[in-house]
Amino acid sequence: MNESDSTWKHDGVRVIPAGSLDPNTAQTPGMDRKAAVDFARAGAQKLWAGTVSIHAGAKTGAHHHGPLESVIFIVRGQARMRWGERLEFVAEAGPGDFIFVPPFVPHQEINASDDETLECVLVRSDGQAIAVNLDIEPVEEPESVKWIDPVHPD
Repeated sequence: MNESDSTWKHDGVRVIPAGSLDPNTAQTPGMDRKAAVDFARAGAQKLWAGTVSIHAGAKTGAHHHGPLESVIFIVRGQARMRWGERLEFVAEAGPGDFIFVPPFVPHQEINASDDETLECVLVRSDGQAIAVNLDIEPVEEPESVKWIDPVHPD
């Protein structure tokens, strides 16, 4: 065995088993985040990845993730996202859908189902888990927004 073989053994690919995700990460009321990949656990320099669960009928508090970009992939359930200065915009996503949240955008995740847990995979653009909880008085009736693909518009 040469020197590079032993380096890659522990500094190469890492498989993080589902049962070993870390719940000791930044939390927002109404959801359970668990870290899979970050700097401390896997040496990730430019991303954070983990899972998010929101119980049936629950919603998170309003929050943002500072300068980080976030991608949420819906594995199971129905997500309702509200965003904006007063959470005045809303859209829904289901299994197989992706949600992109730009830096500093105030948002709230809502489980649109009263019967099923919302299960998601979350990836952020840095190895740290920033969650800034906000005190926002939301509008009563948010405006529904449909995403339009700028590359392939209908």
